[in-house]
Amino acid sequence: MMMIIMGLGNPGEKYADTRHNAGFQCVDALTKKYGIAVNDRRAEVVCGQGRIEGEQVVLAKPRTYMNRSGQAATYLLARFQQLPDSLLVVYDDMDLPLGKIRLRSNGSAGGHNGIKSIIAELGVQEFPRLRIGIGRPEGDDAINHVLGGFSGQDARLMDKAILLAVEAIVCTLKDGIGAAMNRYNSQVIALDEA
Repeated sequence: MMMIIMGLGNPGEKYADTRHNAGFQCVDALTKKYGIAVNDRRAEVVCGQGRIEGEQVVLAKPRTYMNRSGQAATYLLARFQQLPDSLLVVYDDMDLPLGKIRLRSNGSAGGHNGIKSIIAELGVQEFPRLRIGIGRPEGDDAINHVLGGFSGQDARLMDKAILLAVEAIVCTLKDGIGAAMNRYNSQVIALDEA
């Protein structure tokens, strides 16, 4: 079985370093660490194939905006002839503190527009996902929060969270999602580690 690892985000330089692009940042970290070129450009997605710790993977980033991520998911599953349980979606989550990650094997969208789109397109909730905490803003300014960037200590904490997410993905590939959930869902990076 091939694992498709799709990081969610918005395309374009304007959004490159925003909180909403945590999924893209994770795919970029995997690309760099494992030398997998993500340069196969299609209408819905840019992707690349390779191996991580001996396991065959596809790394992908949608070329659609976040609320149309389901189009990329549908394309990838059809192209690589895989079922939804082989699609690991990586994305930002305001309901998790900055620096925390959480793996799940399935579940609802939890208010995330990218996940809503994927569930709507696939017609199922049974696909694994890795949420990367970006924290909730003070007040009600959620849009500016997710479309804003990281600075200072927050940027360092996010870098550590991305590295932890990469470790969790590798563990998922090698040992299965159950083992990875047990190992990584309880971890949180302390501010003094950033």
